[in-house]
Order: sequence, then structure tokens, then C-alpha cells
Amino acid sequence: MKNFGVFIHPSYAKRENLLELIHKLQAEYNLNFYGFESQKEFLLPALKEILPDDDIDIKLDCILVFGGDGTILRAKDIALKTKAPILGINLGYLGFLSESTLADLRKSITDLLKNKYRLQQRMLLNVQLKHNNKIVYRGKALNDAVVYKADSPRLIHIRIYNSGRFVMDMRCDGAIASTPTGSTAYSLSAGGPILSPVMNAIVVSPINPHILSIRPMVYPDTDKLTFRVYGLDTPARLQIDGINVHEIHENDVLMVTASRQQVQFIKLTNRTFYKILRNKMHLGK
Repeated sequence: MKNFGVFIHPSYAKRENLLELIHKLQAEYNLNFYGFESQKEFLLPALKEILPDDDIDIKLDCILVFGGDGTILRAKDIALKTKAPILGINLGYLGFLSESTLADLRKSITDLLKNKYRLQQRMLLNVQLKHNNKIVYRGKALNDAVVYKADSPRLIHIRIYNSGRFVMDMRCDGAIASTPTGSTAYSLSAGGPILSPVMNAIVVSPINPHILSIRPMVYPDTDKLTFRVYGLDTPARLQIDGINVHEIHENDVLMVTASRQQVQFIKLTNRTFYKILRNKMHLGK
């Protein structure tokens, strides 16, 4: 490995110390570290090489993402465009998606240079929103796509279809369609199951349904899920990986399928997903 992208949580308080460490590693190991256009205001002049977010013509071997899970979610689009794997350096709280810490950064770089790592594929969701039969939004989710009632005090109606076949109708605050990676995020808070992140499946978890018999369900990744939203007095919202991306109006239709693209994560240790659950969520304690 030679070329590393650097993506940092923009509010990290000790940014200058981190950039100084990166500068030392660059000189010590004769590596190239590149920042991205969207973060150039605080990466310059520490990182002189700044790449555009879209048209990246340099082959990156890895993207170092410094922050929590939210920062990694923001960096997924760059990973998809460059086809470079992500190494998460946890600066946040739980850090389910992170593989290393700032204290272990030097060792992590050394392991990468010695090829002491493996790649792990993570599933993505294709998300499309239709208004009056016209697609008004397209995007990809690493964690989840969420329909929620936004500013309305009333419950909304969501009718779910699977490959054109009616599944159920529910009155609720919203619904979450998540990947296995996202099963430990918002979906878990809404009562959804925990899935191994290397699986291929789609979890649909209702948010505060009016009827207790409405429960989370797991669908094969080959299924095509459709959510028709109605009963709105004010616009609802579509949220992708924690970011509000579009308003949802009466009878708008959200379509969710598994994407052919995947995001690669670098795995440096033999620490299992179940050990992470025990350590971070005190599973079984």
C-alpha cells in the first residue's frame, strides 16, 4: 500500500495533533496521504494533496476514516467512487464499523504495509423515491433508509409490498429498512434483530407501530420492497444513513433493493463481531 485517503470528523477537537501524526507517518514510511475537496479547509496545509470528491484519478489503496460510525457512513460515497477499502479509526463512542484506534494507528499502518489484513464486504441498499410516478431521489445506504413522520404529531400510514405482493399496512411513526451492517443502529433501537454484518438481507423495522402485532421482519436480499406512504397532513421525510435527503408527500413510493455494489472494510484483527457485541453492548451481561 502506498496511497491513502484521509477523511476526518470535521468537529474533532484534536485535529492538529492528528494531522501532525499523519505528517510524521508520511515521512517515516514514504507514503502518500490525500485529503478530499469537501474537507480542504481544515486539511490544508497539513495535507497538500487534495483530491476532488467526484473525479478522482489517483488509485487509492485505502481510505483512513477518523471518527465514529457516522463519519464512516459519510465516507462511503468516496469509497464507492475510488473502490478503495475503508479502515475506520475510532474517535467516537460505540464504533461498530471501526477496526482500529488512534493509539494503534502506527501499528495499523505497519500491518497494512506487511499485508497483514483481510477485506470484508458489506452490503448496500439501492433506494429510490417516486413522486407522481417520477423518480425524484436515488441513493445508496450502508446502514439504513428511514421513512419518518417528521414534524407531524400524527401517525402516518405505510403500506408494504414485497416484489409486488402485499405484505402489511401499518400506522406508525415511520419505518426503517436496514442492511445487516445497520441492524445494530437505528433498527436495533426500534426493536429490530441483530444480523451478522457479512450477511445479505434486508431488515424492516416499524417505528412505534399502533398495533403490537406489527413486528420487524427480515427479507432475502433478492426481494424488492416497496413502501407507499399515505395519510399525511404534512410532508414526511426520507433519511439515508442519518441524513435527511428528501421530503415525502402523499402517496409517494419508496423502493428498496439490495445493491450490486458493496463497500469493502479492512479487517486487521481476529476480533469477531460477537466479541464487539459483548464489549460494546455488554451482550449477555
